[in-house]
Amino acid sequence: MNKNLWFLTEERPKKEVIATIFQKFAKDNKVAVIIDTIRILPILNKGKFTFTYEIIGLRCNLVDKIFVKTVSGNSSFTDFLIFYQKDEPTAKDTPIYAIEETKTDDKESRNTGVYQRCSKFVFIENYYPTTRKIMLYNLQIEQKEKPTETYIFGTRLLLTLGVEILGKKLDENIFVPFKTIEEIIDFKANMRKAPKGNVPILLTKSEDKINISGRLFKSGGLSHDPNIGALSIISAVLRKLGWREEIEITQHGLSQNHIGKTNKFIQIANKLDISLHSLSIPKAEMNENYWKYDLDGEKLGTIFIHLVVENFANGYSIFENHAGCEKGYFIPLKGDPIPLAKYTDREKYKAGDKSQIINIPDLVLLDLSNKIIIDIEGKKYQFRANGIKELAGYDAFDKIYNTAHYPKYKIVRTVVLYGSQEESIVEIEVGFLLNENGKLILGMKAPKLFQEAIKNLLDFWKK
Repeated sequence: MNKNLWFLTEERPKKEVIATIFQKFAKDNKVAVIIDTIRILPILNKGKFTFTYEIIGLRCNLVDKIFVKTVSGNSSFTDFLIFYQKDEPTAKDTPIYAIEETKTDDKESRNTGVYQRCSKFVFIENYYPTTRKIMLYNLQIEQKEKPTETYIFGTRLLLTLGVEILGKKLDENIFVPFKTIEEIIDFKANMRKAPKGNVPILLTKSEDKINISGRLFKSGGLSHDPNIGALSIISAVLRKLGWREEIEITQHGLSQNHIGKTNKFIQIANKLDISLHSLSIPKAEMNENYWKYDLDGEKLGTIFIHLVVENFANGYSIFENHAGCEKGYFIPLKGDPIPLAKYTDREKYKAGDKSQIINIPDLVLLDLSNKIIIDIEGKKYQFRANGIKELAGYDAFDKIYNTAHYPKYKIVRTVVLYGSQEESIVEIEVGFLLNENGKLILGMKAPKLFQEAIKNLLDFWKK
């Protein structure tokens, strides 16, 4: 009997990403694949959601079924863990792939495109050292023609660490693994210098120590994510290339009280034997498991309604920002996807006017049949009053995006909830509740798109 493929993720599963990973699996195992219309189907049992999705429309001779389950990482978690086995995975099973998915190219952001995600590949070595690591680019805007030095450096570090790159064309003359420590030091030293006032990341090597300068202090603590990623992967690659002496981070900006036992960088520092100049690093407290199944998060409700609408109704998402997931682009009626602005007027915001912040929904669905746009705020059941209150804050978002790009569509706002054992909804502002038992509950004034999707889903499982 063939085994199943299990996709465990914190993200909303996307058809194109699932197809790419499936093709990667087939290629690695030298088997042919058939790709038809891909659908992501919530599995129901007696009308209740089992918190498992099945993927149909993909076939190869080695795979029986493909399942998706939502999980939560205990710290620095890659976007997908892929298991190839018959039974539902446990944290003690070993995945075949750990995959980080990003839509961000260095055209949009140099740091988030590569550095910010690097620490995840270093961190997972603590739990699954034999799992194959992959950076998957699911680009929605045109790839930058000439890569930045930052992107080249970060990607070469990833390649040196053994991370595979999928979904992006790389010049094989440029993007090659580093062979020596000196090569890394020289490349970094010759990169464009940091703006005045910033601490540059530079490496200085002596006989028994490599110093790496880099600021780690941000927002009152150890939380500078791009630099955490950069310093983590530089250190990991130095170790991989054979450096056994001291690695010390300098000009980090931290005090001893910023150093916690559960911070991901401190955990990585323990693993790689990194020191912080003038500070002592405590023995890290690691979670026993890398991940757990998510049976608590608000996104269980918004991801569910998102997938049900796209697979069982005449509608689709034009923006998504599910809790804890990567923020999507806005999809206009015509033209390319649009990265969202943070402020209506950046200069006024910088001058102190906080009203310039653009509040964004967790999900925006398009009802094609009725020409309606649905702004959705997701919340856990106990915080439903906060969700209802937040619906009033989308005026700027609607004006700049929804109305500007869909002028003939009516806009409605609703709340989608997850949690509790309640089996009815009192508040008319709540359109849908997925309770913790998997029961599907429509609100009194649920959008027609929700009603259509849930009816078709239930009918599908009756057959």
